Amino acid sequence: MSKWSGTLERLDNHRWRIPASYKPGMRVDGLIYTDEDMLQDILSDQSLEQVANVAFLPGILRHSLAMPDIHWGYGFPIGGVAAMDFDEGVISPGGVGFDINCGVRLLRTNLSEPEIQPNVKQLIDQLFRDVPSGLGSSGRIKLKSNEIDRVLMQGARWAVDSGYGHPQDLEATEERGQMASADAAHVSAKAKQRGAPQLGTLGSGNHFLEVAVVDEIYEPETAAAMGIGPLGQIVLYIHCGSRGLGHQVADDYIATMVAAMKHYKIELPDRQLACAPLTSPEGKAYLAAMSSAANYAWANRQCIAHWARESFCRVLGRPEAELGLEMVYDVGHNMGKIETHEMDGKRVKLCVHRKGATRAFPAGHPDLPERYAAIGQPVLIPGDMGRYSFILVGTRKAMEEAFGSTCHGAGRAKSRGAAKKAMQGRAVLESLQSRGITVRAGSIGGLAEEASEAYKDVSHVVRVAHNAGLSRLVARTRPVGVVKG
Repeated sequence: MSKWSGTLERLDNHRWRIPASYKPGMRVDGLIYTDEDMLQDILSDQSLEQVANVAFLPGILRHSLAMPDIHWGYGFPIGGVAAMDFDEGVISPGGVGFDINCGVRLLRTNLSEPEIQPNVKQLIDQLFRDVPSGLGSSGRIKLKSNEIDRVLMQGARWAVDSGYGHPQDLEATEERGQMASADAAHVSAKAKQRGAPQLGTLGSGNHFLEVAVVDEIYEPETAAAMGIGPLGQIVLYIHCGSRGLGHQVADDYIATMVAAMKHYKIELPDRQLACAPLTSPEGKAYLAAMSSAANYAWANRQCIAHWARESFCRVLGRPEAELGLEMVYDVGHNMGKIETHEMDGKRVKLCVHRKGATRAFPAGHPDLPERYAAIGQPVLIPGDMGRYSFILVGTRKAMEEAFGSTCHGAGRAKSRGAAKKAMQGRAVLESLQSRGITVRAGSIGGLAEEASEAYKDVSHVVRVAHNAGLSRLVARTRPVGVVKG
């Protein structure tokens, strides 16, 4: 892919602007969060052209935004954020992504590294057995006739009501794990058929379970409010999404939106930005289907968390209450959320597209659980399986400037194909083992796609987000064991 050579203006050390004058038809400027060193990687593909193209969307407000982990995606760049006026704007499946509500869930424990170290291999093996993973994998849950509709409508609450986890888990989940705008009637039979056998599965690609150690705490009081600390504490990350169901919803509605654009006479520079007005029948249908897929993803992570708890208890021979396997938070990316934001002193109803970007609401926001009202929303940013992951909190500046958004991960530096050509899965496995990281994967060959070298350095990415004021660093963790699909 050729190097981008468009118009880019430096605003400060962490913000760059693509002026709306760059391309006739841009309704707002592009605003990119990065630093000079990382900018060179960003310029290596056409993701900034995608930022400019997003600025063409009807109803877009303030800026077409790009987070520090930006890279080339479908329609929107991954790491792209755009807010649309609810009455005048559009919703675009390309601005949400194919893995709807791919997200990260974090569980803290009462365990320390010395306690877990002798059991890491056994624990990773047990997690690999207890949580089905891999492309097209089928789960342990056998849904009864039409029960998939209940999952799509109720999300994580369906899982808790079915015995997978605890009511307090819902308190620590974005939207309490249930989007009220869901309507299973707008999800196709094919999507439901794909999703029904996959509930409670990890999937493949960059999805993972990671047993990690807290090795740095930047804000002790904030960390303590999350149950994070002391140093050496064991935590568990769960990263996965809506599986084949979400992918099918995206496929179904991209086709719908292509036809809708002709009907509503919407002209855009990229067909992959296909969209429809939020208030149109097509827009309402996609929002309902996307919300249903988001609910499925929350139910999926809830079930996986339940089995992960069982794995810990089985391997360590201790009850869950003693191990302290409690939810810190569950936050999604790849969603279009209906939210109210302040603009020019007025409260305005918007649809915020966050594709490869995560919510980062500040302290005092009414959508936060009571336990986080004083500190802000936990933000979970995983790295690759060989380096660090980070825990942050949302900020007022993110709310004022980026619609309460921040980055979601490291961001790819190499495509999956390029990574496979450059590295061997067996060599990646041996490298991780030499650093004391136990790995189980469905495919050794697939490990090459997820090697550390295929990703940007997440430490650099989160430092930009922190310095730009999009989220505030709280703690760092390093992996000791990973399960990959």
